[in-house]
Amino acid sequence: MNPPRRRPSSVRPVREQAPRGPVEPLGTAPRRAALRVLDAVLRRGESIEQALPQATRAVHGPDRALAHAIAAETLRRLPDLDALIDSATKQPLPDDAKARMALRIALAQTLVLGTPAHAAIATVLPLVDGGPKRLVHGVFGTLSRSNAVLPEVPTLPAAAADRWRAAWGEAAVQGIARAVAAPPPLDVTIADPSQTDRWCAELGGISLAPGHVRIAEHPPVPDMPGYAEGAWWVQDIAASIPVRLLGAGAGDALDLCAAPGGKTLQLAAAGWTTTAVDLAPKRIERLRENLARTGLAVTVVTADLLDWTPPAPVDAVLLDAPCSATGIVRRHPETLYRVLPRLIAEMAEVQAALLARAADWVKPGGSLVYASCSLEREEGEAQAEAFLAARPAFTVVPPAPGLLPAGIAATGQGWVRTLPGMLADAGGCDGFFVARFVRA
Repeated sequence: MNPPRRRPSSVRPVREQAPRGPVEPLGTAPRRAALRVLDAVLRRGESIEQALPQATRAVHGPDRALAHAIAAETLRRLPDLDALIDSATKQPLPDDAKARMALRIALAQTLVLGTPAHAAIATVLPLVDGGPKRLVHGVFGTLSRSNAVLPEVPTLPAAAADRWRAAWGEAAVQGIARAVAAPPPLDVTIADPSQTDRWCAELGGISLAPGHVRIAEHPPVPDMPGYAEGAWWVQDIAASIPVRLLGAGAGDALDLCAAPGGKTLQLAAAGWTTTAVDLAPKRIERLRENLARTGLAVTVVTADLLDWTPPAPVDAVLLDAPCSATGIVRRHPETLYRVLPRLIAEMAEVQAALLARAADWVKPGGSLVYASCSLEREEGEAQAEAFLAARPAFTVVPPAPGLLPAGIAATGQGWVRTLPGMLADAGGCDGFFVARFVRA
């Protein structure tokens, strides 16, 4: 007799899952994200801002900020980090080898960010899975045991240093290098300059000019007093100079290449009837957000300036021209590596074309302010000289006494050139070229 057949169970037995492999140490994810950012900057020529969204898609909050910090500090110190690595290897590692990249990241953490050595190496070794882990561990251990340190003043990449040395001299190059050494303080522009003392006290900062406050340490910007109310906006002291040259509002103004809008807000707060023009929709969105927060009234136009024309000439035109952006190297150290002579030449051509168009939009007696956040003469002094030669109806008007922040002066030609090494005792400034032309 056969035994009775059992009913099939509705619950299937749990199958034992195959192991998924070793679990990465806690903290590896932001290091892996930093590696992706560095690869995007050094191999593909992207900016950190362009690379971050994709590179950090799997990390959030503090881990995203850590990935950003590791990548930025690695770029600030890259030549010196590589010199240390090369001093501890028998044969130089290829520039793009994962072993070199992992060592750069580990050393930047221990020597700049203060990460304990055991945590730095444990979280980067998974980045070279299937590769020379023993080499990475050995080189890092050798450098750690020798108490390796980085120089106080970073070594700049040779190409950038040579270019700036030819333009500004060795002292300026050393000033730029010192400015690159650490992230800069936060500068904000006050909507109502008469409230400068009040906001200095509330924000715990110092002022280098009316309407400006500089803060060394601060919470996240949206959490700071006055931000939500639109009492101020973030803007480097040098970036505020172009609008300062125009003074109080006296008619209609065009802000060209306006987004994300710091200068637009300045113009509107100073009383100018302002139209802001920019091509990029995402940047325009940020401009509109800033206008909504501050409550300032501005007409916003999305257009290509090489095709667009205003309905009539205006009293003031501000052209903050697209450029190589080497002047903001303190905040964006990737410009040390992604800006090549070809890009500078291309930007100079665009600037010349935009200047030629903008000049036609200025009323007789009106002002054209040309600015660029570049350290390259081709995107500053050379543009101004060529413009004046081609447009005899325009002359340079030097800034009025007391108009510029303390420590910054006009050149003999009447325009303004700032370098990152200026205002060093107060925290520095971005590199800018600014000139105000008045039409006869």
